Amino acid sequence: MKLFKIAKVTLSVLYYGTVAASSKLLFGGTIVSFDSDTGLFNIIRNGSLLIVNDRITDIFDIATPDDIPGDAELVDCTNKIITPGFIDTHRHGWQTVYKTLGSNTTLAEYATRYGSPAGLRLFSPEDLYISQLTGIYEALAAGVTSILDHAHHTWTRDHAEAGWKASVDSGARIFFAYGFQNTADFQIPQQMVHWRELATSASANLATLCVAYDDFTDGPESITRAVVDLAKDNNVSVLTTHQVEGPWMFGNTPEDIYRSGLLNSSVKVVISHSAFLTARGAQLLRSTNQHIAITAESEMHYGHVHPTSHFILDQASLGVDTHFTFSTDILTQARIWLQRVRERLYSHTVVDRWEIPDSNPMSVNQAFLLATRQGGLALGREDLGIIAPNAKADIVVWDGRSPALLGWVDPIAAVILHASVGDIDHVLVDGEFVKRDKKLVIEGYEGVQERFLEAAGRIQTKLKDTPLPQPTGAFLTGYPYGTVTQADVQRGDGTGYGPSYA
Repeated sequence: MKLFKIAKVTLSVLYYGTVAASSKLLFGGTIVSFDSDTGLFNIIRNGSLLIVNDRITDIFDIATPDDIPGDAELVDCTNKIITPGFIDTHRHGWQTVYKTLGSNTTLAEYATRYGSPAGLRLFSPEDLYISQLTGIYEALAAGVTSILDHAHHTWTRDHAEAGWKASVDSGARIFFAYGFQNTADFQIPQQMVHWRELATSASANLATLCVAYDDFTDGPESITRAVVDLAKDNNVSVLTTHQVEGPWMFGNTPEDIYRSGLLNSSVKVVISHSAFLTARGAQLLRSTNQHIAITAESEMHYGHVHPTSHFILDQASLGVDTHFTFSTDILTQARIWLQRVRERLYSHTVVDRWEIPDSNPMSVNQAFLLATRQGGLALGREDLGIIAPNAKADIVVWDGRSPALLGWVDPIAAVILHASVGDIDHVLVDGEFVKRDKKLVIEGYEGVQERFLEAAGRIQTKLKDTPLPQPTGAFLTGYPYGTVTQADVQRGDGTGYGPSYA
């Protein structure tokens, strides 16, 4: 029996009538489809999924449906779990070459050592291209099919264009948020001219040119107005910004963005981190239907912290941030955030009131929504992050008989709490395989690896030869450095903290 039959008859006829259509039938698997009427999932066991060109056209509750195109490629998914691809709403892809150098770093150290201001002296445009490209391939292998890339490597025209070209060439669905930031020889007005040139020359591709801007709080009003006008006048799909408040004082709160006239416009706004989000800011996000990007691992690793993010999960999505320091996959972010929220809400009952919890405060379904559907909504794309007729065919297929998943019953629980990226058999973006049988389907990938390793070795050497900043006195915002209590995992003398082995 075909599901969604009435709604999809016209679409199916149109697709099947297309000349030289590319069709694939994923059959025999358990499909985690989405029901837009309930906002919940519909689990179809031993079903099949028809892809024509770049979209899902039909979902069947049998493995071998009759009415499919005769030339459809048959993909056996017996004993497998079929889910939508993950959506990452905050990443800095260009930093891939720093891999493992920031294992014990802090946000204060990151700001001067690894962040945007440090990059120009380390990267040639070619270095940046290969670092960005390799990072995207890493994400694809981990089932991340859509990325909002906060591209704050726009130090020169050539560097900015290198990151954009890598995104275009990657085959992933990239929302490339060109960072408007003043650098020594390439100011925001010049960057805006360059952005318009790229927008004019951009061809139809999975990469979308967007905007990033981090000066809503302290930037000149005339520049902020120019950025907002550019976004509105050019129908930019997404603008993203960092918000980290508290003693960090980086600004870009919903209140400031609202005052700029952007938050309540047609441009989708994604605020990464939203550390120290206020109740007023949360209400502004709800009233304007804008979203935050929670990067759980990053915010715990660096010390942004996220004291109020769990209050606004209805307007939240998930991101990775700086994947050179930790996980590249959204699955890990979903799992960490699920257990972080559970611990926090449990504590209100167990610690604060000495009562026994009568339920679990957050479900695996909610974590899965944050990793998929909510990311699509944050980007203004209801056709991303779901398996449903007419949705984009961004798909992840999991090996249900891997050692980690053997014996599963609930497919969402299996993925969120038991799977790893090593359990991913296939990844499709826009209906095409980018990973198949656990291997990336990328022509010339070995050459990419070699180019990346050469750039990484050279840049890492330069960085390791640079003295570490000393956290004494006051941080850039004027707040003093404070002593952190460090863990002690070693009995007797010593703590086991040790050096970095990079």
